[in-house]
Amino acid sequence: MSHIGNNIARLRGFRQIPQKEMASKLQIAQQTYSILETKSEIDEEMLERIAIVLDFPIQAIKELDSHSVLSVNQQGGNAGSIFYQYNPNEKMIELYERMIKERDENIETLKSIIEKIKSA
Repeated sequence: MSHIGNNIARLRGFRQIPQKEMASKLQIAQQTYSILETKSEIDEEMLERIAIVLDFPIQAIKELDSHSVLSVNQQGGNAGSIFYQYNPNEKMIELYERMIKERDENIETLKSIIEKIKSA
């Protein structure tokens, strides 16, 4: 099993994002974020937030290990590509569909609250 915190640290390094910036984007303290990178398991909600900031599918973060193929091409200052041994598009589609569903549910909740306030 791969170490999720180590995987996050590797992908964060690939994106060249300092821990302080990650913590800021996640709205947590830098020390709290640093501790996350030491954990072998991270709860799904936090993992989703990290995946969005890093712009990698959750599955990529979970499955990246020393046996995965990681190809970084630094020609002309342009970051290259990362190749995984699975199809990350499916996981990205799942994530975005879940996010859209949650957004729609939040909108409906807010609409019902507004209606209750109007009728009060």
